[in-house]
Amino acid sequence: MKKILLALTAVAAMTGSASAADLAARPYVKAPVAAPVANWTGFYIFGGGGGGLSNSDQRVQTTVGAVPLTIDQRQGGSGWFGTVGLGYDWQFNSTWVAGVFADGQFGSIRATIQDPIAGITGSQKLEDSWAAGVRLGWLVAPNVLTYVNGGYSGAHFGSTNFLTLAGAPAGIHLNGYNRNGWFVGGGVENSLNFFGISSPGWFMKTEYRSAFYNAKTQNELFDAGNVLVGRDIRANSWNQTISTSLVYRFNWTGPVVAKY
Repeated sequence: MKKILLALTAVAAMTGSASAADLAARPYVKAPVAAPVANWTGFYIFGGGGGGLSNSDQRVQTTVGAVPLTIDQRQGGSGWFGTVGLGYDWQFNSTWVAGVFADGQFGSIRATIQDPIAGITGSQKLEDSWAAGVRLGWLVAPNVLTYVNGGYSGAHFGSTNFLTLAGAPAGIHLNGYNRNGWFVGGGVENSLNFFGISSPGWFMKTEYRSAFYNAKTQNELFDAGNVLVGRDIRANSWNQTISTSLVYRFNWTGPVVAKY
């Protein structure tokens, strides 16, 4: 009987040792890392270019008394431009970004100007413009921002030299002038981290913009002596542009990972 008890005791001891070995401490596993969170707050600069369309409603009227000589007629044109600018954005929650910006455009967007009374025609070039405004954006992804914008704009329109229907100089011109107005637009801005290539801080944005400038009355002048012809052209201006720009964000060093 004693031998049986001793054997059972030995078996129990061996089983307890095996169970203790099975309950050895598990290896340490780090907590899962939080998803990266992009931060759009900070300054940026950009430069690019694009194309545009110009439209205006024009009429011919007398210099004295502003008596209309023609009905309002829509004239148009097109051209290209370059742009440079800067701005500051503020990301105030996980999906919304607000900002301020200013930019300048330069190039050659030409619109037709006609005086059917004299049978002459010419073109007027939007030589340069500037804009200052605000924008509000929504993040469709951490590094992709869709936005709308709007604000104040000014533009310089160059002089016009009229030609006859035969293409000869008419000896009549319009002087250049400045005009102010407002604009609205929108676009998409996204990081350039494509195909596994890291480009911290570099973005691309594509934007549509409509700018409206107040009507202006211009005196027709003879080339010889800048003498008044006696007729004026009154026209407003509506310009639509699409541009693509390269953007550099000074604060952008990649997504910020939350720490615990």
